[in-house]
Amino acid sequence: MKPVNTILVPLAFSPFSKGILVYSARLAKALDADLIIINVINERDVETVQTITAFGYKVDEEHYVEEIEKQRIALLETMLKEIDYPEERIRFIFKVGRPADTILKLAMKEQVDMIVMGLKAKSDFMHALSGSVAEKLFRRSPITIVSYRDENLSQKLAKRIGF
Repeated sequence: MKPVNTILVPLAFSPFSKGILVYSARLAKALDADLIIINVINERDVETVQTITAFGYKVDEEHYVEEIEKQRIALLETMLKEIDYPEERIRFIFKVGRPADTILKLAMKEQVDMIVMGLKAKSDFMHALSGSVAEKLFRRSPITIVSYRDENLSQKLAKRIGF
């Protein structure tokens, strides 16, 4: 088994993100690995902004992406203060694209050894409409994926199987 030197952590900045980051940092510490955190703005969201702009509204994709990036970097900085991991061993990458494809391409390019991600970042309703990035990654990734579950989700899943 090859060593785990780099862990990729896709974050959607959902209610689960802090737990995923804390868990990833603990795992990285135990394995003496670097963390790469990625956030992907779905290109469909940017296309929607382009459509709105075409109708004459004063919104443009460049400012939309810049504003989302600023907001998410601020959220990440707050979360990073709550983990015990050296700042120099953490990188943050921000991309626009199809989330599952973008994450997999980055994982291969960066030669990561493991991906740690949450099971879901959307409501059940949104999941039913668009599918799950996590499901796509679990089906297609040649890289080991660790699926994080917070206590609430663990309890719900345990109840489903009668525990």
